[in-house]
Amino acid sequence: MNTKLHTGLTRLALASALLLAAGAVHAQANGLTRTIVGRADVSVPGREAIVARVEIAAGARAARHTHPGDEISYVAEGEVELIVDGQPPRIVKAGESFVVPAGTVHEAHNPGSAPVKLVGVYVLEKGKPLATPAP
Repeated sequence: MNTKLHTGLTRLALASALLLAAGAVHAQANGLTRTIVGRADVSVPGREAIVARVEIAAGARAARHTHPGDEISYVAEGEVELIVDGQPPRIVKAGESFVVPAGTVHEAHNPGSAPVKLVGVYVLEKGKPLATPAP
């Protein structure tokens, strides 16, 4: 095998392994799991997009938190109660979506008996954590 090709493939495999090991799955004791499936720079300087599969266990609650950028989510299965500060709680069902602006305190509750599955797209400030707990 060509040495340059072999070195390139080795570096690609190493980079892929590091990405997976670097927190591709964010599981929390409260029944929320975020699995990062994509990450890329966007056209806004200093921002990146993160795409994640999100699952909220039956009866679980994604505690109050914020994101350092916008969250755009699509409910793939089930329904979730979305609670955004300053707004009345609302139910978002499979096939529907919601947007939470950057820095907005919010939480989600799965009142059902089956997991809720979402696709979350986060356009965030680079280098900041995906989510930060809120009081």
